[in-house]
Amino acid sequence: MLRIRGTTYHFRRIVPPALRSALKQREIWVSLKTGYQNEARKRASLLHARTTELFDETFRALAEGQDCQSIPHVRDALKDLHRLVEAPIGIEAMPLPVSRPRLRPQNMRKALAATTASTPKPQPLLLSEALTRFVLENPQTSADTKKATQRAVELFLQAFGDASISIIGGEKAGAFRDLLFSLPASLGKRKSSLTLTEETECAKRDGRPTLSGKSVKNHMMRLSALWNQLLQRELVTKNPWTGWSFENGSKTIRRGWSTQELHTLMTGDWPRSSVSESTFRLVTMIGAYSGLRLGEICHLRTEDLQTIDGIPCFVIQPHTEDGWSPKTDAGTRMVPIHSKLIEAGFLTLKDTVDGPHLIPGLNMSKDGVRGTVFGRSFSTMKTRLGLPAEITFHSFRHSVSTQLRNASADIREIWIDRLLGHEATHKSQGTSTYLSGITTANLRQTVEAISYPNDIFRKGWS
Repeated sequence: MLRIRGTTYHFRRIVPPALRSALKQREIWVSLKTGYQNEARKRASLLHARTTELFDETFRALAEGQDCQSIPHVRDALKDLHRLVEAPIGIEAMPLPVSRPRLRPQNMRKALAATTASTPKPQPLLLSEALTRFVLENPQTSADTKKATQRAVELFLQAFGDASISIIGGEKAGAFRDLLFSLPASLGKRKSSLTLTEETECAKRDGRPTLSGKSVKNHMMRLSALWNQLLQRELVTKNPWTGWSFENGSKTIRRGWSTQELHTLMTGDWPRSSVSESTFRLVTMIGAYSGLRLGEICHLRTEDLQTIDGIPCFVIQPHTEDGWSPKTDAGTRMVPIHSKLIEAGFLTLKDTVDGPHLIPGLNMSKDGVRGTVFGRSFSTMKTRLGLPAEITFHSFRHSVSTQLRNASADIREIWIDRLLGHEATHKSQGTSTYLSGITTANLRQTVEAISYPNDIFRKGWS
């Protein structure tokens, strides 16, 4: 009854020999428009009942001596069958009509038993509907989580189409993981009209780098988080997105900048870009002397520059205006401004910029992310200068963390965690109770322990 051609299942049923001359058809063949076996079985079951009804009507017409004009034609019935398959939601929700008895009671009992057992089913919850209901419309979900989860789901839908969450299992999860590893690393960073299959073929043909294990893991973990919600609500029976390996060869270990690498970066030529060289130097200097993430720097607003306990500080906080929020709860924090930034004139910046943001010359992407072009230009410059893959803009956080953990014993671990926006590395009751009591003066002492050779940033950003 079920046949598969390529990746699509088909329904096939032989017309009884006694009816072939009347129906002018030897067999019925209908595409089920799905590659999922469980879904194909459901649709085939309904089509089996409908074709049985067609055969019953034909047997009855022949037995009553009706002329050929009154006998139903199988091609007319096929139009209705194809229409049902093209609306899979309607198939599952529609109760089957009970067929009238025909001249062959033994076969008729089987058809009646199958028809009687069929009851209306609730409409299946599609993956796209689950995304909207439990992520995009959830007011407690951060903007970053919504964007990342939507991106992961959209990639899945591009590859396999929309489907009921109940039939997405380990087979599809594994196929999606394998597909992600074969996609080019530039996917989504440029305009393209190619399908995912075509993107994969081009990446393989041209020898282009593909998505890293970290990127694949991030997509899979977003889907896993969605499935955890579905599990809690008993909408699925298991989470197929967990337990996978994301090693695809040699792993790039990120590290901090060496003095020589920083010197090469700051003396190199900034590539042609919509972002100016002065903005490049400003953002780089802030990252080096604070350990702030690139997104945190690019989304700084004028009201985020505040004086707290007499100390100028960056205040990293959610911005409802553009839907941006820190990466984690610990990311909401204050970071004293390093004296080297103050000497370079940073405090006067809020009085000179036009608009709400502190960092000039950065455009907002269509996804609401500020600094996307900067990130690409920074990566282009680093590659042209021959700097290794182990260092990125995020490596400034590694550099700051390493310096502070090797600094004076007067700097405590929990001060460093607070400064960088990390969850506390020590989970004792004392840490949990007194973490909020870290003073601004202690954080300034921590920031001032960051240092670089004087000639590295001698140009400033002007």
